[in-house]
Amino acid sequence: METDLQIQKNVMDELQWDPVLNASEIAVTVKDGIVTLSGFVNSYSRKLAAENAAKRIKNVRAVAIDLEVKMPDDEKRTDADIAAAVLEAFKWNSFVPEDAMKVSVEDGWVTIEGEVEWQFQRESVSSAIKNLVGVHGIRNLLKVKPKVTAIIIKDVVKKALERSAAIEATGVDTLIEGGRIVLKGKVRSWAEWREVEKAVWATPGVLEVKNDLIVAS
Repeated sequence: METDLQIQKNVMDELQWDPVLNASEIAVTVKDGIVTLSGFVNSYSRKLAAENAAKRIKNVRAVAIDLEVKMPDDEKRTDADIAAAVLEAFKWNSFVPEDAMKVSVEDGWVTIEGEVEWQFQRESVSSAIKNLVGVHGIRNLLKVKPKVTAIIIKDVVKKALERSAAIEATGVDTLIEGGRIVLKGKVRSWAEWREVEKAVWATPGVLEVKNDLIVAS
């Protein structure tokens, strides 16, 4: 098992390696395998990139984000400007159902409310606006409500996991409760943890996923 000092070095190296990030802006501390990232970044997308970089490291048990998005004075945007940019971004994304959503912006934080039919639409909303200048964070409160509720069969989910080359499906078990799926078992990395959840969310009729998978060395 790696020490906290080694995990810290690995995270710092990963931040340095990521071309999107300026590693000198981000402080890394580790205690009992829990990584805390602190400092300032100039965009929400860089904040996400830092979090994802830390989660890619082996033996990281959890990641706490204490990063603040701080814009240079000449790049600051009003909430009204950000709201207009968000609505424009939605118009250019064919996966985003504009009419189904309500948008509000406060202090650079974008809140999206409403209902969509598919999980990929919910994810597309965040992807469409995460790189916009001035966005400090996104509260995606969209609810997934399929027009036609699919019958979820455990075998369907199992086959979806087995189709993914990035997943060792034998370590994953699923419990099905209506449209809710609970994931149990062990995976080899945070990347695999995310891939399993992504594959399950893509199953028609899934309304909720509770990911109780454990990242095991």
